[in-house]
Amino acid sequence: MTEPGQVIFIGDHPPVQLHPTEKIKTNDIKKGARLLQSNGWFGTMMDNGRGTIRMAEVEGFCTEIGSIYMHDVIAAQKEKGGDWFAIEHTKDQNKLRDFANLRW
Repeated sequence: MTEPGQVIFIGDHPPVQLHPTEKIKTNDIKKGARLLQSNGWFGTMMDNGRGTIRMAEVEGFCTEIGSIYMHDVIAAQKEKGGDWFAIEHTKDQNKLRDFANLRW
């Protein structure tokens, strides 16, 4: 998906420059962290949970709070205004993403 040091361009938003060497695991993303999803939508993590499905406030067509799949998150910012990090997904999250992307 994303690699350290990569620059991501999303519409009218300023480019997102990922940290040059580090990745973070999805379980290390805490409440208040900023997220970038694979569809280009930004969000804010709303829980301190772990696992494949987490609660987030997503800024899409409208802003709403709900469950998101962590395999859809491609970058995260640990604290507001800090560095953006590429995401290291678990084996199960990669498997779920591959299954969700199948064309039947």
